Amino acid sequence: MASFFDEIARNRLKSILLMCIFSAIFFAVVYVLVLFFGGGLLGIGIGAVIILFYAAFSYFAGSAVVLRVSGAQPAEKGKYPVLYAAVEGLASATQIPMPQVYVINDPNPNAFATGRNKKHASVAVTTGLLSMMNKDELQGVIGHEISHIADNDIQFMMIAVIFAGAIGLIAAIIRNSLFFGFGGGNNRNGGYIMIIAIVLSIIAPLIALLIRLAISRRREYMADANGARITRSPQSLASALKKIESYMKDPNATPVQKANEMTASLYFSNPLSVKSVMNLFSTHPPIDERIKRLQAMY
Repeated sequence: MASFFDEIARNRLKSILLMCIFSAIFFAVVYVLVLFFGGGLLGIGIGAVIILFYAAFSYFAGSAVVLRVSGAQPAEKGKYPVLYAAVEGLASATQIPMPQVYVINDPNPNAFATGRNKKHASVAVTTGLLSMMNKDELQGVIGHEISHIADNDIQFMMIAVIFAGAIGLIAAIIRNSLFFGFGGGNNRNGGYIMIIAIVLSIIAPLIALLIRLAISRRREYMADANGARITRSPQSLASALKKIESYMKDPNATPVQKANEMTASLYFSNPLSVKSVMNLFSTHPPIDERIKRLQAMY
């Protein structure tokens, strides 16, 4: 039988390793960009300022943007007492401040947590989740989302999204500059720099995407394990996942209407696809594997 803490420790180490790789790719792209335009130290300084401004705006405004584009509305405590009780009780159990609670009017059973830290966090659930789950299963899903907040996953994933966005932006600048005949540096190694820039501008965004998705999968496994621990009921979360799996196999099932590539990795289950097939670019691990791991904790 797998230990809750063993599962959490393994996933945390893997996530840290993936984030280090992610950071290395980011700085490699920035360095090549500076060489490509021959900017020297001034170019590095200007690039750093732009990236820091972009990161700061994304960090402080990111969660508000996520909630807005997702169509999340503040949940009234009197209208959703079971939901509020679950969030409040599990937040207290993990010793974090009570997150803000939101509801999304969508039949797809799903949820997500967002925010820049534990003091500025929110939990959003769909009306489909509320109608499909019993009290224990809802507790399991909320436990998973509260775990994301307690373990600083919301901050971790926001940083990952920022890095991925910045890498994609820089790569696009390099590609567009090549198209219009700019760049290449002002030294005898300009040809080599251009070749490296071309290769990196194509490969870096794909690598960044794959690493971001891998980070997301690792965090989902860890949140499952920790959510099962704080609710003391792995079977409740496994039961919720089975219901979601059944929904996804229904030919009449629909994805979350206002979910997109930016917000997909935050959701409890993949909000963009209702197909029960393995997808290399899925932001989530296979539901069957998540259920299997939870069942091993019974």
